[in-house]
Amino acid sequence: MIQRERIPRRPRALAAALCLFLLFLPVLGAEPGRPGPADRCPVCGMLVAPSPDWLTVIEFKDGSRVFFDGPKDMFRFYFDLSKYRKNSSAKDIASIQVTDYYTTAPIPARDALFVLGSDVRGPMGHELVPVKGRQEAETFRKDHPGARILTFDEVTRAVVAEIE
Repeated sequence: MIQRERIPRRPRALAAALCLFLLFLPVLGAEPGRPGPADRCPVCGMLVAPSPDWLTVIEFKDGSRVFFDGPKDMFRFYFDLSKYRKNSSAKDIASIQVTDYYTTAPIPARDALFVLGSDVRGPMGHELVPVKGRQEAETFRKDHPGARILTFDEVTRAVVAEIE
């Protein structure tokens, strides 16, 4: 007769509880790198989770993240960092991600081109529309009467101020 090794009940119950916890983890809170249901844009106060196609995030070197409802508010935050996050500067930023208009995938903000003055509206109205690739940006500008295509470094306080 072959004897099976019996697993005590307590470790089995713990394993089952762990499996259930891992199964329901996405329901309990935000996925890593994604906003939770209560996360708000620090600039305008809007909930950011309902607008995933416009999600923008700044990750700091300490691992903390700040989510925005679009690039316009992210740039406002970025230009006045000390106003929104005391004792922080641009050198404390590890990365900035925007959501590509066509793929809705996150892309590094410095790799994006931003179309200004188009007929596409974000959650807070007129927006800098992020697109990855020069050809895609030109196509977007033609399809959605955009005024200009800007790189990350070409977006200034003055540019953001003219968007309303």
